[in-house]
Amino acid sequence: MTAATPILRTGANESAAVTLPARPEALRLDPAETAVVVIDMQNAYASPGGYVDTAGFDIAGSAAAIAQIAKVLDTARAAAMPVVFLQNGWDPDYVEAGGPGSPNWHKSNALKTMRARPELQGQFLARGGWDYEIVDALKPQPGDIRVHKTRYSAFFNSQLDSILRSRGIRNIVFVGIATNVCVESTLRDGFHLEYFGVMLEDATHHLGPPEMQAATVYNVEKFFGWVSTVGDFCGSFGQRPD
Repeated sequence: MTAATPILRTGANESAAVTLPARPEALRLDPAETAVVVIDMQNAYASPGGYVDTAGFDIAGSAAAIAQIAKVLDTARAAAMPVVFLQNGWDPDYVEAGGPGSPNWHKSNALKTMRARPELQGQFLARGGWDYEIVDALKPQPGDIRVHKTRYSAFFNSQLDSILRSRGIRNIVFVGIATNVCVESTLRDGFHLEYFGVMLEDATHHLGPPEMQAATVYNVEKFFGWVSTVGDFCGSFGQRPD
């Protein structure tokens, strides 16, 4: 980074802030005002036999995302940043998913797959089931926070906003699945709630063709937030990745 590189300062406590290289400009972030939000790293989205795999999406990139997210979480915990796990799903009777009067009923691939294959009914994203749980490699640790969500955006009808504000959080570092669906939806909503959102592009995984990843990176960088990498995050907050 050269002396001419612009740096955006997001908080008041400059003495505690560190510089995170990012696009379109670097950010000065106070760890005490920053949280890592892990989007939907559940068996449903990242494990063989989960909903996404069963529905025919390619999950080959999820293993690499899991390994990168593990590095981010180690760094965040060491820096005393809150780690928030978001879990997408519904009650076992799918009341929270909405009926035919809800767009979610029509667009959720999990719900559509179960309707097309009745033998799968009750298996996808039902709280208490294997599909809903966080993957073993990223199991939440003591002190981490779990938040349930029922739609793509983690801010919709959840406690996420109040949890973050009560801790003085103004900066959110996003990792998880799917880049172009739940990650982007949550980051966009966070932007409108006055959060500074940073997406670590190599700690996310998309659903659909590869250009979906590039499209979200472009949208975040140009319109809704900032884009950085696992190496820069870990390096900035004191722990280089392997």
